[in-house]
Amino acid sequence: MNEYVKLAKNVIETYIKTGKKIEVPENLPGEFYDVRKGVFVTIYEKHSEKKLRGCIGTFMPTKENVALEIIDNAISAAIHDYRFSPVVESELGDIQYEISLLNPPKQIDSIENLSPEKYGVIIKSPSGKIGLLLPGIKGVKTPEHQISIACQKAGIDLDKERIKLFRFTVEKHK
Repeated sequence: MNEYVKLAKNVIETYIKTGKKIEVPENLPGEFYDVRKGVFVTIYEKHSEKKLRGCIGTFMPTKENVALEIIDNAISAAIHDYRFSPVVESELGDIQYEISLLNPPKQIDSIENLSPEKYGVIIKSPSGKIGLLLPGIKGVKTPEHQISIACQKAGIDLDKERIKLFRFTVEKHK
C-alpha cells in the first residue's frame, strides 16, 4: 500500500476507533514533511464500482506540510462530508482510499484548454463562490460537464455570473 494511502487509512481508523487525531508520524518519506500542496482525500466503498463515500480537500496548501494536509482532510472526508453520514467502525474494512496531491492551478482563457481526464477545474465567480472538480471523475467526459458540476457544487448560475476558469493537475495515490 502506498505511503500516502497508509497515512490516510491510519488517520481515519484511529479517529473512528478512538476519537483522537494522530500526530504526524516520524518515519514517513521526506516529501511528507518538506512539501506543501493542496490535498484531497477520497473514500470509496471497496466492494462497489468506486461508489463515493466521502471526499474533502484543499486546492491550495493550508498547513505546514503534506502530512498535516492529509491528516486533517482524511478526518474531514470521513466525518464531515455533508453528502454522507460519518464513517463508522463497522465500515473500516470495506473502504478504500485515494489521495490527490494538487499542483498549483493556472488560469485559462478558454474551455478548449480543459480535458476532464487530465485536468481538474476550479471555477471562481466575482461574488467569491468557488467550485472544484478533480480530474478523472467517472462519467465526466466533456469540459462542459466538468464545468457544470463544479458550478453546481459552488452554487454558481452560469446564466447570471461570469466565471474565471483555472485548471490543475494531480498526482493520485491509491
